[in-house]
Amino acid sequence: TGAAVLAVDIPSGLCSDSGQVLGAAVRADLTVSFIGLKRGLFALHAPDYVGEVQFASLEVPQAVYDQLPPDCLRLELELLLELLPPRPATAHKGLYGTVLVVGGDCGMAGAAAMAGEAALRTGAGLVRVATRPQHVSAIVARTPELMPVGVDSGQELAPLVEGADVLVVGPGLGRSPWSEQLFRVALESRKPVLLDADGLNLLADGNLIDRAPRAEWVLTPHPGEAARLLGISSAEVQADRFAAARALQGRFGGVAVLKGNGSLIASPDQLLLSDYGNPGMASGGMGDVLSGVIGSLLAQGLSPVDAAALGVCLHGAAADLAAEQGLRGLAATDLMPQMRALLG
Repeated sequence: TGAAVLAVDIPSGLCSDSGQVLGAAVRADLTVSFIGLKRGLFALHAPDYVGEVQFASLEVPQAVYDQLPPDCLRLELELLLELLPPRPATAHKGLYGTVLVVGGDCGMAGAAAMAGEAALRTGAGLVRVATRPQHVSAIVARTPELMPVGVDSGQELAPLVEGADVLVVGPGLGRSPWSEQLFRVALESRKPVLLDADGLNLLADGNLIDRAPRAEWVLTPHPGEAARLLGISSAEVQADRFAAARALQGRFGGVAVLKGNGSLIASPDQLLLSDYGNPGMASGGMGDVLSGVIGSLLAQGLSPVDAAALGVCLHGAAADLAAEQGLRGLAATDLMPQMRALLG
């Protein structure tokens, strides 16, 4: 009929727990959810079906809510930004950490460069990039503030790791013998680390002798990488993203970020959801930028869960601002000025 569609509580046919479409579902323009927001309104297929989401408590007393803690907390960027205090007039780069990005195998220099630039643009004091020697000049030419170093082996990487506060391992790392050497040296250091992309694939391949859970790392897989880490299919991950995020955290420790529609951040004691972001983010390099952002926030002193939560929300909100000029053709580097503006 062309009439506007209002969904009461949830669009019929959409699973309120997972966001899956159960055969067929109503496509609403507006969904009003009563008493509690359902997690399935923000996950998987839900954005194509729920339209605008509004909440009506029906004046349920706070005492009732206090008796039933939420399964998952929906994040708000404005509150998370308060985690970063104003910078004093006496600030210097040594206060805000040194990030080392490890990656950029042959043909993939851009991933490491974008991660490094994202770390720089979101406030890290110093950013180094350990990469293939042939990529150094290109990275310097693009972003002279970065400090790229060409390394041919894990032995050459070791002193760079020693001088870093936080490692971002994986953007463009590849899966070659060179990649494996750098991966092992970086993770054997036990420095705080953001592990992404091929770093996650090398972990799933068994390229780490000690695979015991670690408190000091943040893992940021997309569903395919999560499936390899858990030894299941991508379809099984997507069937229950909430369970998959918890399983990742339980198996590997630290903080797990399951990227996608309704990105999830799982820590030992909570599950967080970010519904910032848009379909324009379906382009190469977005994950590399997120890696640099979270690594930067870790270097600035945030805890792993706070760095992951703020990083994911900041990244998605910046993409929402950038998408105001159009969804198609949105590039990962378009987020840099938007993130700076949001951080203030």
